[in-house]
Amino acid sequence: MDTERYVTQSPEETEQIGRRFAATLKPGDVVALRGDLGAGKTAFVRGVASLLTPGAEVQSPTFSLLRIYEGPLPLYHFDLYRTRDPEEVYEIGLDDCLDRGGAALIEWSERAEGALPHGTITVTLENPSHDDRRQITVRRGAPC
Repeated sequence: MDTERYVTQSPEETEQIGRRFAATLKPGDVVALRGDLGAGKTAFVRGVASLLTPGAEVQSPTFSLLRIYEGPLPLYHFDLYRTRDPEEVYEIGLDDCLDRGGAALIEWSERAEGALPHGTITVTLENPSHDDRRQITVRRGAPC
């Protein structure tokens, strides 16, 4: 298991870590984003999208469950906050997105526990001091 740790002091720094992370993504990657409300998950995704789909206006997909950002590596941004059943991730279209050669970033991935594929990358964002500081942990090669 490969683990990377970062500490950021602002949403912009969290986006920078997302941009750096984006350079490592490839078609078929699934990224489980974990963290409480306000932990910086969407800021991280904004950073990923800024490298892979320049010009994309990233917003939390809470009300639509899925936002698609087209680019050389399409990004499928899921938000499972409102889901109840882990299998809903497939009903929303995770398999279809991966079959199209994109990468999936899944906020509130805890709600799909056990349904995510082997090899899922886990990114945990924490805000222990309840300010702009974030602790970001990226785990590759660990079961989700």
